[in-house]
Amino acid sequence: MQKIRLGVIYGGPSVEHEIAIISAVQAMSAADEQKYEIIPIYISKAGLWYTGDALKEMANYADLPGLLAKCRRVQMTADRGAHKLVWRGKGLFAKEQELPLDVLLPVMHGAHGEDGCLQGFLELLNIPYAGPGVLAAAVGMDKIMMKDVLAANGLPVLPAVWFTADEWFDAPQEQLQKVEDAFGYPVIVKPANLGSSVGIARAADAAELEQALNDAAGFSGRLLVEPCLDERREINCAVLGHGAATRASVCEEPLTDHAFLTYQDKYMSGGKGAKGAKGGAKGAEGAKAGMGSSRRQVPADLPEATAAEIQNLVQRAFVALDGCGVARVDVMIDGRDGKIYLNEINTIPGSLSFYLWQASGLDFAGLIDALVEAALWRQRAKDKLTFSYDTNILASFAGGGGVKGSKA
Repeated sequence: MQKIRLGVIYGGPSVEHEIAIISAVQAMSAADEQKYEIIPIYISKAGLWYTGDALKEMANYADLPGLLAKCRRVQMTADRGAHKLVWRGKGLFAKEQELPLDVLLPVMHGAHGEDGCLQGFLELLNIPYAGPGVLAAAVGMDKIMMKDVLAANGLPVLPAVWFTADEWFDAPQEQLQKVEDAFGYPVIVKPANLGSSVGIARAADAAELEQALNDAAGFSGRLLVEPCLDERREINCAVLGHGAATRASVCEEPLTDHAFLTYQDKYMSGGKGAKGAKGGAKGAEGAKAGMGSSRRQVPADLPEATAAEIQNLVQRAFVALDGCGVARVDVMIDGRDGKIYLNEINTIPGSLSFYLWQASGLDFAGLIDALVEAALWRQRAKDKLTFSYDTNILASFAGGGGVKGSKA
């Protein structure tokens, strides 16, 4: 059986660049080598594309310049339906060389990779790819838009106040008053379009709120403020599938000593989480184990009815945002009245949430299979659609005269 040439694309100009590397190396390590020819595609912070087998080993990233010196600079192209990486050999008369691709697995977190930018490029190339499409990525990445879409679909979300960074700097007292009138204190401040808890802060008074908004404005042009539920439980649940065919994982409860889950809690806690297929990312330990190393209780200690309700809500959220592949939805349970609120959806979650699927009976290799299947399903569905008409409108402009009067 011919292997599927699976390109794993990761990195990119994002504050979550390093997390994407960890997640991608884990995925490459877990994929079944009997089914796939794994082709790493690393995008540097400068936006340069590289490939090479040395990219599959986590230990090599300790010397990134040395690693990239062993790799090829490449570009991705599509020619008559054939997708490939191309590069030119050394020498004046060197020929162009190529490496064909069958399907792509984006493992990019944050801006330019999880927000629809990369997905739009892949749509133009018409190559099968796993994970969210343009719409799901863009809406899922923007916390303000995500809240609006979920609320419009009857799903429970916390109320929020938002404004642009320009509005904040132009009239800070007006924005502070807006937040105080809506919620009082404490509140949580978030950049609208970042993940991994980057730029998030709790504010207990006006001075802390001002500082938090100044910090968040350094990461995003739009700022979101929500009431802070100090008496709460944070629960995560993953979703896998495409279209209306979805399934939810078991729930987890992340553990933290802070007011909310921080970047350090998620990636640098050093716990002994599940290592993933084949021991995780080939020798990666501690922080290199990504989300799998965080402190958590899996499955979460929840009443059966509560867990089932959360699983139903996250599947509905996934479908509402036109999700595809795997996503992790973070929810909160208000400790005062037991109400459940959807907090955010991670359309390309850290470590692809493999640890939640392992606890649900699906190993990391099986998760990769499911993602490839979803990518091919979406491509088959898209191939059935009509995107253009076979017409010759431009023939009407033959004979000169330019485009004047074209409205006629």
